[in-house]
Parts: sequence; structure tokens; C-alpha cells
Amino acid sequence: MSDDSKNYVISACRENDVKFIRLWFTDIVGSLKSFAITVEELEKALDGGMGFDGSSIEGFARIDESDMLAVPDPSTFQLVPWRPREQGVARMFCDIYLPDGKPFEGDPRYVLKRQLKRAADLGFTFYVSPELEYFYFRSSAGTEPLDRGGYFDQVADAGTDLRRDTVLTLEAMGIEVEYSHHEVAPSQHEITLRYTDALTMADSAMTYRLVVKEIAAANGLYATFMPKPVEGQNGSGMHVHQSLFKGEKNAFYDETDPYHLSAVARAYIAGMLHHSKAMTLVCNQWVNSYKRLLPGFEAPVYMTWARRNRSDLIRVPDYKPGRDVNTRIEYRSPDPACNPYLAFAAMLAAGLDGIEKERPLPPPVEENVFEMAQADRDARGVKMLPGSLIDAIEEAEASPFLRSALGDHVFESLIANKRIEWERYRRHVSDFELKEYLPLL
Repeated sequence: MSDDSKNYVISACRENDVKFIRLWFTDIVGSLKSFAITVEELEKALDGGMGFDGSSIEGFARIDESDMLAVPDPSTFQLVPWRPREQGVARMFCDIYLPDGKPFEGDPRYVLKRQLKRAADLGFTFYVSPELEYFYFRSSAGTEPLDRGGYFDQVADAGTDLRRDTVLTLEAMGIEVEYSHHEVAPSQHEITLRYTDALTMADSAMTYRLVVKEIAAANGLYATFMPKPVEGQNGSGMHVHQSLFKGEKNAFYDETDPYHLSAVARAYIAGMLHHSKAMTLVCNQWVNSYKRLLPGFEAPVYMTWARRNRSDLIRVPDYKPGRDVNTRIEYRSPDPACNPYLAFAAMLAAGLDGIEKERPLPPPVEENVFEMAQADRDARGVKMLPGSLIDAIEEAEASPFLRSALGDHVFESLIANKRIEWERYRRHVSDFELKEYLPLL
């Protein structure tokens, strides 16, 4: 850490009357964790980090190896706008270290940093822009919507005002917003964050989720990133636009290609398609995630790619003449309840694998894959994503690629966590079963 960055944080706290600094990090499933220090402890934290017990953090450590250090990243310093300005609050994201000074391999931020270094060693910078969808409800006890609007509807209601306040708060925290709008389902919304490097974006996605919830709670309402909260309605996705750059040049662009995709981009897509089954556990990690990944609700089910077709797993947005920097791909399966650090790391690792191994890209599928006969899908070699959490677990567990991408610690902890979740779900007797079977059997 440079003296300049350290002095900047200390000066910013002094100038803005900051009393408390919240140190943020995530567990393996993407839950935001934090603890607060006072400004008097700030210099100590910046110099050597703050110790904490990692044994109670999901996927971190056993009780006999629990001592860890949270080392704040001064580039992530921001005031927290929803807290009082007098004796105010700021936040910084942290990297997690072991007491001997080594990076903790179970830290999701470290997992992403490791893949970003791999890309950098190949000369690439990884840029992403996620579209995080979510719902507003009257409370966390049910799914009563705030409106009956649909896609792009101009709805004059509390949800629109909440979305506006959320955008203003994100911008106050240095997070650029590209656009926001009402989504397809009633009371469903989306705010798209402007393209930036993947580490900054993962931090921003975590901030985004908290801000959405804080603004809703301050107004007596509830916001959720649950993938499929309402039966019969579209679920919430996190479509991830992504590209690789070499310096100022978009490595995905080729003006001579019909799709304006370079050989790098085509191999990257091929890598993602090849590893998409294994990645599904990271991008769609909850039992509920698979209630969203069903035909008929705009969520991808089949492992295909195309230019305009939104039923495909990977979409290539139309090229705009003179805007080669905008050439990108859109990976459509992730949902907003994933861990963004691990999701971005897995996607990048899959793409780099495709580039390094020069994987061939299958032909695009421009037809609506949902409407094809199964025989036609079979003839074209169209495969499906895992259809349940246990299917995703088994695909992931058998994947040397995913183990390498995440590292042994995160890979094994995630598999163990998700198997516990599946067993709990498998033992649960739902209201559906009671209503459907109890009167008859």
C-alpha cells in the first residue's frame, strides 16, 4: 500500500467527519460480511490489517485455523450515504490474509484476482457489465408487488422512486450507472452498471445489492435478489456482458468477421460453452435458481450462442458501426444471488481456457431453441444446462477445470455447502406436496 493512498483515506475521513469505517468482504456464497473500526484504528488497519475469527464465516476456516487478517483496499474507500453525516460512516473492501502474510485462498476476491492475473499475463484486461434484476415487495413475509407493470413500462409508483433513489446513491458512492428500467414481471426492476474492470465491478455488484436493500428498507419495503420469488412470472437474472482488451484495443473485435468477432472472441465463447455445465453451480448456486432456468421465462436452458436470439446461453449484441470498443458477448445464465467474484472468475477462466486451447466454436443457433423439436436439437448437438442443484453439483464436482479456476479450498467448501443445502431441500416437505398429495394419498 502506497503512502499516497493511505494518506488519502486518512485525509478523506478527517475532511468528512468520519467516525466509523466498515470493513467489507464476502463468504463463499457471496454474503456480505463486515465489521466496524473507529477512525482512531484506521492507520493500524491500513498498515497491517485487522484480525478476526474466520471460523464462523461460511467456507473460510476450521476452528483450529481461524485467525485471519482483513486488509482494507484504499481504492475502494467510499462514504456510506445512508448513514448520518456527522460522525459518519465509510467503507472499504478487504483482502483476506493469513497471519503469516499469505493471501487466504478461500477469499473470493483473491480467487478473482488470481484469474485476472492469468489474463494479464496473456496481455488482457477483463471488462464486465452485469444487469442485476430484482423485485420489490411489501415485506419479506410475502410477494405482494408494488405494481402491475411490465417491460420498460413507465409506472408512477413507489418502486420507480426507490429505483431513482438507488441510482443516486450508487452514483454518490462512485458507481456509474448506464440505465435503469422496469423489468418484465410486476414489481421487477433492473439497474445496469457501466462497463468497468471485473474486480471493481464485483465490488460494485456487492455494493449495489446492499444499496437496493437499504433504500427499500428505509421506505418500509423489501427488495430481493431471489432468482425466482413468484411462480408463473419471470425470474431475476444477471446477464453479464464481457470482453477482453489489449491496452485500448478490444481483443474481441474483427471487422472482417460476419459477427465482427475476432478469433480470440470465438475461442473465448467456445471455452464458455464447453465449461458452462461446470460453471452453473457458481453462476446459479441456490435450489431456487433452477426454478428460474426453465423454458418459457426468457432464461437460458440450452448451451447455444447466437447474435440476436435471447433464448441462447450466449448472445452477441449487434455491432454498431464505428463502435468496435462495444463488441462483447453476453452470458445469460447467472442470477443476481450468485457470488460475483466467483462468477466472474469462472467465466474468465472458461474463456481463457478456450483461447489457450484454441477450442473450435460450433455454429450459432439463430432459431428459437425452445420451439425446436427435441430431434432437431439432438441433430444439432444442442445440450442442456443442469436442471437442478444436485445436477449442477455433480457436474461441478467432476470438473478439474472448475477446481483449478476456484482453487481447492473454495471448490471443496462450495461443493460441501451446496450438498448440505440440497440435502435440506430434499428432506423438506413443501406446501405443494401437502396440498397435492395429502387429500389423495
